[in-house]
Amino acid sequence: MMLHRRGLAALLAAVAPLPAFAQGAAWPTRPVRIVVGFAAGGPTDVIARVLAQDLTNSLGQPVVVENRTGANALVATEGVAREAPDGHTLLMSTLSHSVNAILLPNARYRPLQDFAPVSLVARLPLVAVTGASTPFRSLQDVVEAARARPGEISYGSAGNGGSAHLAAALLATLSETRMTHVPFRGNAPALQEVMAGRVSFMFYPMIGISDMIGRGQLRALAVSTTEPHPDYPGVPTTAQAGFPGFEEYTQGLGILAPARTPAPVVETLNRAIRASLEKPETAQRLAGLGAIVAPSTPEEFATFLEGDLDRWRRVIEAARITSE
Repeated sequence: MMLHRRGLAALLAAVAPLPAFAQGAAWPTRPVRIVVGFAAGGPTDVIARVLAQDLTNSLGQPVVVENRTGANALVATEGVAREAPDGHTLLMSTLSHSVNAILLPNARYRPLQDFAPVSLVARLPLVAVTGASTPFRSLQDVVEAARARPGEISYGSAGNGGSAHLAAALLATLSETRMTHVPFRGNAPALQEVMAGRVSFMFYPMIGISDMIGRGQLRALAVSTTEPHPDYPGVPTTAQAGFPGFEEYTQGLGILAPARTPAPVVETLNRAIRASLEKPETAQRLAGLGAIVAPSTPEEFATFLEGDLDRWRRVIEAARITSE
């Protein structure tokens, strides 16, 4: 994918050192906060807490998770963008970092210019599921039904602009079909309607869903990973199901600091995060949440964010998704 040099340069400039740090100021001098834009207990929150525990040990200061919920993480993102660029307040970003900026023209932050990338942390693949009573045995079955009955096939999500919504919209775009989005207030109620057969299918985070599939409450249609997933034996990847490239849209979670955070702070944080993610026990804990560890350099994360903005803009425009 062609990268825009101007945007990447702006991202890298965001981590330029401040004079105070260059003169030898210590860091961190007080507790560090990782702000999460979603409620406690969800995958993003739990992954942030796993990371915070390791960082507390390595940085010598408490690292705490603060949940600032609201508007698909918009409240958290706008808040952190206005924090002092001293490395003591960080943001756990998700795909909403790019999506909110695309869908909400009045959002009070710029996703690339207002943040200093620290590190990608993990990727969160999805599994496409349908109720056990539906006739769908594969993702192609869903697509063929949508071709035969435009608009009648529905998909659930936890809300407009979330990962489940955009993944299904991507499927409809790639297959050139028309499906109906049914948003809910959270993944759990959406999944209940899928299990009951009142909603045709949905893409769901891998955490906690394999047991429902094993009990026969749901049928797995495909996983959005590059390779078949060991927790879903016999379930094809989206590429094997006929949609190559789908895995490129797997959601990435990462750590961002406010723009102009000193480069030495970013580098120290990056080393600490990568050391945490390289621990086998950390990788195992994240795998239990359906996540795949994905540490990166700040420059690699900057490149990812620029590509993510472009990827989701194309999907949103092609699917004609709006903020309503």
